Amino acid sequence: MTKYAAREMKRLMGKAIHNLNMTEDGDHLLVSVSGGKDSMSLLWLLRERIRRIPIEYSITAVHVDPGFGSGSATKMRDFFIENGFNHEIIESDYGPRAHSPENLENPCFLCSRLRRKAIFKLASELNCNKVAFGHHKDDLIETFFLNIFFGASVSTLMPVQKFFEGRLTVIRPFYMIEERIIGRYAEIMGFPMVDLGCPTAGSSKREEIKKILSRLYRTNRKIKGNIFHAIQNIKSEYLP
Repeated sequence: MTKYAAREMKRLMGKAIHNLNMTEDGDHLLVSVSGGKDSMSLLWLLRERIRRIPIEYSITAVHVDPGFGSGSATKMRDFFIENGFNHEIIESDYGPRAHSPENLENPCFLCSRLRRKAIFKLASELNCNKVAFGHHKDDLIETFFLNIFFGASVSTLMPVQKFFEGRLTVIRPFYMIEERIIGRYAEIMGFPMVDLGCPTAGSSKREEIKKILSRLYRTNRKIKGNIFHAIQNIKSEYLP
């Protein structure tokens, strides 16, 4: 499993990047690093990949501390410096604001929106033309059902998505990779998992969807693949 995880990570990430032309010569990538296994693995593999391909791009790692007092800014800064990553730290109060009584929205939704806005703003300031997120295959499937159940829309995360009339492109190089494989790879690499201190972690709407899907997956191992392919095979003529 050790060699398999590393091999699959590189193979599927490379396939996603190549098929959708996610990186090009001269790109400046802002890599959003929350401190979890997905974003840490993405940062590491995007830099490692530069040594194996005929193009060059630069990377700036960015961590947004949501402000729960967990010290994530210090921990991530230490990790970036120790491993030689060009980096920026955004310290904020987005987490407490999202969980305040004044917020009538879902806390995760508002916190995510505020963090994304800050990342896009910094990308513009640093002249980054692309932002890379560590969302994986399971994220795409879970978001699909979240949007149906709680957003009344048939939509999910896009592997490549342009913003601001094409001046900024979001890429998700892990969109073909299952969460369990990323978890195994991160464990092998010994990445420090940084706790953001979120009081609703583990009890969000996403976690509810994750549990429902997990029960379904146990009944038939083909279900996850079928859902993933169905998302990419929408028959609009059969929708009202």
